[in-house]
Amino acid sequence: MTVLKTEAEPAEVGLDPERLLRIGPHFARYADDGRLPGWLITVSRYGRLAYVSSYGYRDIEAGLPVGTDTVWRLYSMTKPITSVAAMLLWEEGGFELTDPVSSYIPSFADVRVFAGGTDLRQVTVPAVEPVRIWHLLTHTSGLTYGFHRAHPVDAMYRAAGFEWSALVGMDLATACDIWAGMPLLFQPGTEWNYSVSTDVLGRVIEVVSGQRLDEFLAERILRPLGMTDTGFHAGAAQSPRLAALYTPGPGGAAARLDSLGEAALRPRVMLSGGGGLISTAADYHRFTQMLLHRADSPAGELDGARLLSPRTVSYMARNHLPGGRDLDTFGRPLYAESPFRGVGFGLGFAVVIDPVPGKVPSSVGELSWGGAASTAFWIDPAEELTVSFFTQLLPSSAYPIRSQLRQLVYQALTA
Repeated sequence: MTVLKTEAEPAEVGLDPERLLRIGPHFARYADDGRLPGWLITVSRYGRLAYVSSYGYRDIEAGLPVGTDTVWRLYSMTKPITSVAAMLLWEEGGFELTDPVSSYIPSFADVRVFAGGTDLRQVTVPAVEPVRIWHLLTHTSGLTYGFHRAHPVDAMYRAAGFEWSALVGMDLATACDIWAGMPLLFQPGTEWNYSVSTDVLGRVIEVVSGQRLDEFLAERILRPLGMTDTGFHAGAAQSPRLAALYTPGPGGAAARLDSLGEAALRPRVMLSGGGGLISTAADYHRFTQMLLHRADSPAGELDGARLLSPRTVSYMARNHLPGGRDLDTFGRPLYAESPFRGVGFGLGFAVVIDPVPGKVPSSVGELSWGGAASTAFWIDPAEELTVSFFTQLLPSSAYPIRSQLRQLVYQALTA
């Protein structure tokens, strides 16, 4: 188990210690009034942890406090890990970003696009070009999620058993074939819509590598980075430390959600590269440090384990949306806690292209994403800064946690 502890005094890495201490009391109020069960925050600069703070409970009913070893459901913070896994294979010549997905998943050969009608009676047209690998990495594939509840195709996903998870006993290959048989929301590459794209990417990884997704991630990412508490379910070593899952209840107080939360205790048949991993803050910190470009260590490597070339990481961190657009103008409206004005999308991450429109402090080139249970992280190469926030409240749009955390972290930077 990786130990999470501070490695530098805040002043040593250009953080004002008094200003940094504003973070804890602010978010303590979220737990004190019952909106959040508990949380854990990390702030690192120049590759050294300078702030680790936790508060509240990982399990309110059992009276168990959040600890530095608490295990969290990552949900969509799984996506950057799967995207890195895909780029490992890309570096080895396993595929090209322009390859049709149908070269690896034949059911994607003749996809159709929604052109009108309802979820029960659709009008569709042929896709004018195939869904390609880069469409999966950038969520421009035309695929969707059932939980969006914004389009007739979303309803089709729910009717097929895909809202927050897949049907019990369904494997990844079967799920991909079902998604390929449903209409796309739009022509591939013409819009952005958050979707099961990264799950399909996980299946591509399986086909190209000849390994199950859990095996590939363990061999190529988790073990090399020492992420010993990360996997697709909580085993004997993790289950006693797994946080309970909550959702806003009557009056806003966090209400336990075991109907979804307990799925993390069982081995998964459906290995979701888009949302299936559990992890600790210590493990995920190591993943972010691998991606951070520092003066003393180019991105893609950590403690002698090089996963990616620095140039590959840099390429992933470019805005890949056509025309240099941001998610606010190129994307479908997303039920989210913070706006995406000035934020593009790279190969697996959101990428800041202009900090001003979003009215939240950040730097050009910042990488970020979050999870459905209100977890979040960002990597700011300009400031050599990484920040993570862990809690377990679903959905993530309940409160403006991520924007407030940015305010409180950046106001503490003094050098």
